Amino acid sequence: MAITYMTKEGYKKKMEEIAYLESVERPRISAAIAEARDKGDLSENSEYDAAKEAQGMLEMKIAQLKDLVANSRIIDTSELNTEVVQILNRVTIKNLGNNMTMEYTIVADSEANLREKKIGSSTPIAQGLLGHRVGETVEIKVPAGLMKFEILKVDFD
Repeated sequence: MAITYMTKEGYKKKMEEIAYLESVERPRISAAIAEARDKGDLSENSEYDAAKEAQGMLEMKIAQLKDLVANSRIIDTSELNTEVVQILNRVTIKNLGNNMTMEYTIVADSEANLREKKIGSSTPIAQGLLGHRVGETVEIKVPAGLMKFEILKVDFD
């Protein structure tokens, strides 16, 4: 598995999710399996089958999350600068096609959330911005075609 870069908050959220899944969801599913088992014949018991499938999915999710945090590196925000666009920077850009201004924070893919204006570092827009400076115009190939953006501001939270 590849190394994933995370913020301290992102790492903490993943650890909390693992703890919740292990301490709340795992016992809940185990109880559902036991209850279905008590109902008799397992060969025709759809509740038992559904609970066993849910258990398998839960264990797979826990394993994936544990892999993710085991292969993650926490980014030290004290080493960030705003000279060039890099991960964890908040970037204000202007779409030169329609003059719309947008602001995004470039984060690890595991922390991406468009509603919070956080885009994953592997997205075409983030890839096109990384390494560039304020005042530069960048052309980025996106699924809709080629777009031009001017970098207006680079900072971080």
